[in-house]
Amino acid sequence: MKHTDVLWHDRKRNFLGLPWTFTVYELTRNRLFLQTGFLNQREDEVRLYRITDLTLTRSLWQRIIGTGTIHIDSSDKTLANFDLKNIRNSGDIKEQLSNLVEVARRENHVYARESLDTMPGFASPDENHGPAGPEGTLPDPVDFDHDGVDDLTGQDIR
Repeated sequence: MKHTDVLWHDRKRNFLGLPWTFTVYELTRNRLFLQTGFLNQREDEVRLYRITDLTLTRSLWQRIIGTGTIHIDSSDKTLANFDLKNIRNSGDIKEQLSNLVEVARRENHVYARESLDTMPGFASPDENHGPAGPEGTLPDPVDFDHDGVDDLTGQDIR
């Protein structure tokens, strides 16, 4: 797996922290690649703007051998949620990945929207306000307080 402009490259490490596995991770400015397998290889990629959440976990053993696992939630159809297992410098890699995700989202005009219906003081949206449109587009106007002003953009919708 050789990609241009690789910012980070590592292998999944075994229980001793040694890179003797057949799983390879590569990070570029816009994509994260996962290659698995020895005889039958598979390469998956996720565009960074599709990543929605990152979680770092380090067990006691991982802390001893200097590795960690980054759990990634994404809107990618084939990978969905996946892990970068047993990688070195996992805290630094998570931060680098998080920063690149934010840059990719801005460059691709992808905006994450928190669910306002679960926040105190907000009523649930009615059935006329479905999920957001295609990626990179703004959803239909949302007017939870029924004042005629889009609650997300502040524009008059009357």
